[in-house]
Amino acid sequence: MIKRLLAIAFIFLCCSLAWVFLGSTVVHRTQASDSAVRSDVGEMWGGPQVQRAPSFARLDDVTGVETRTEPTGEPDGSTRTVTERVTRTVRTAAPLQSSDVTADLDLEQRQRGLLWVPTYAVRFDGSYRVQNDGDEAGRFAFAFPLPDRSPVVTDLALDVDGGAVEVDAAGGALGHEVELEPGESAVFRVRYGSQGVETWRYALSSGGAVVSNETDRYGEPAPPRPAAAGGVATARDVRLVVTTDADGIDFPAGTLAPTAKARDGGGWRLVWDYGTLVASADLGVALPQRLNPGPWVSRVTFFAPVSLFLFFFAVFVLSLLRGVRLHPMHYFFLGAACFAFHLLLAYLVDVVSVGAAMVVASAVSLALVVSYVRLVAGLRFALVEVGGAQAVYLVAFAATFFLEGFTGLAITLLSVATLFVTMQATGRLDWEAVLAKPETSAGDGVASAGPGGAARRVRPAPEPA
Repeated sequence: MIKRLLAIAFIFLCCSLAWVFLGSTVVHRTQASDSAVRSDVGEMWGGPQVQRAPSFARLDDVTGVETRTEPTGEPDGSTRTVTERVTRTVRTAAPLQSSDVTADLDLEQRQRGLLWVPTYAVRFDGSYRVQNDGDEAGRFAFAFPLPDRSPVVTDLALDVDGGAVEVDAAGGALGHEVELEPGESAVFRVRYGSQGVETWRYALSSGGAVVSNETDRYGEPAPPRPAAAGGVATARDVRLVVTTDADGIDFPAGTLAPTAKARDGGGWRLVWDYGTLVASADLGVALPQRLNPGPWVSRVTFFAPVSLFLFFFAVFVLSLLRGVRLHPMHYFFLGAACFAFHLLLAYLVDVVSVGAAMVVASAVSLALVVSYVRLVAGLRFALVEVGGAQAVYLVAFAATFFLEGFTGLAITLLSVATLFVTMQATGRLDWEAVLAKPETSAGDGVASAGPGGAARRVRPAPEPA
């Protein structure tokens, strides 16, 4: 019996190595697919999109005297001092009085190889009210940055107080200047269509003020651009409404939760209405992510040795209780049939859904095991004991990986239940006698199945006199 156990342990080790190799192959294919998908999707759909808040600044022309040293051009390399009057435009940040933003997200799941990518199209519409809070009339600049990581922006439009103005997106931002009297206000409205993947964010702190004293080489104001992202921002009267056509949404890490949410058909209507807000966090939504076949199959494959151990353990105990003697080669073929399940699963998910691949692989593996054990120990033992054990420890074990966040608990409960049932079933078994039982040689006869499926012993033919 000890030799039999050592042989089964060796077969288990070989099967485990095969699963490690298969799992590594799936991981390699997934990584290769991921690299290709990110390149392909990035060119067509961009990346996780971030729309930064616009900036508003007062422009003041300041004239001063500057002194500089320049070469005279003489052979001796002498220099001369030049004094000139220079007019520069100084930009002083001014707050947005209110922001009313809407974003409509239309989800479209796209599969590339072993991965699903949640892509979306977004329709953006933002209205921003600005005001001259000073005591003098002045010139003000509005700068609206285009969305980050977006390969295309369509239907870009800018209105000022209801009138369309020419769109100038130099430097990656819409820029427009207005003259405002003291206390006078204006409303800028920006509309566009774009696309991204996975998440959409509206960043409050990244719109920042335009850098002061910024001019080009001719002394003219440089094209408007927002300051670098990050930091704490004070936003006045901010209201953001995001509508989606998808269920199962989430919120990216580091973002504020909406103040209100409601069902909108098959999706959601999310509202952020905090009034005046001082925060470093963004507002945003994460689109639902479909189950990715590659990472899922790799996890199932790497945990397959645990599944096989429980299956072999159950078959070994059941064979002892039923008086069926299984040779280590029988365990080898059982392990091969279980490996066929994961092998089929790994390559079927390329062409069909994970659920369909699971059904086909399970049916094939169960058919291999039941049809084989039927020849060894009869139909009842093959169908009820061995087939039932495989359904639990192979199929149900793999199905626990659909339970995101509960897989470990499900496997733990399955293992504890197996231990309890086995302890109850073998509590009266004389293990010393079982383990001391000598091996049956080919000349002494082996267990086989009769026509009715019950195990019987075949006696060797008597030797001739």
